[in-house]
Amino acid sequence: MDFEQLIRDYGYWALFVGTFLEGETIVIIAGFMAFTGLLELEWLIVVSFCGTFLSDQLFFYFGRWKGREFIAARPKWQARADRLQPMLERYKNYIIVGFRFFYGLRNVTPLALGASGINPFRYLILNFIGAAIWAASFGIGGYLFGHAVKPLLADVHKYQGFIYAGIAATALVLWIRRVYRKRQPDPKISIAPPPRSTQSI
Repeated sequence: MDFEQLIRDYGYWALFVGTFLEGETIVIIAGFMAFTGLLELEWLIVVSFCGTFLSDQLFFYFGRWKGREFIAARPKWQARADRLQPMLERYKNYIIVGFRFFYGLRNVTPLALGASGINPFRYLILNFIGAAIWAASFGIGGYLFGHAVKPLLADVHKYQGFIYAGIAATALVLWIRRVYRKRQPDPKISIAPPPRSTQSI
């Protein structure tokens, strides 16, 4: 089975899993694939929407169930939730719609919202709107990227394998960097050692 057939057969499933677990990079790649004809732009937007919408609904209800304990057990997430709380009190609707567009807030925000006791129906409607905007924005963005690249190449199909490889390599590096940063202690919440006593014996 060649690469193009593999994408046609399993591309939408990979896109669903990718958007369920992570985010925008895989949607941009899928958008470029839609430009080259391997995927359909309309369907990739629908699949991306379903993945991110269902993921954040699941995190929201998990937040209602165990959100406070789950966040408190992770100091970096707790620090982010603490910084998010004042904004939630003032701009809750806007945050629900737009949190996917802000780095570092994608995972913790649905949990924090669930733990905050927000009405589930309200979250459902605003999450639906936010997921639709997000999926369309990045899907179309990847498609337009293909149009931007085309004039630079004599035959975009001839070089699309290299473009896929470059995008995938970049995505892998960003993912590894994100995982590495998540495992590092947050300097804002690190506890400084007590000062040495200067009292004479």
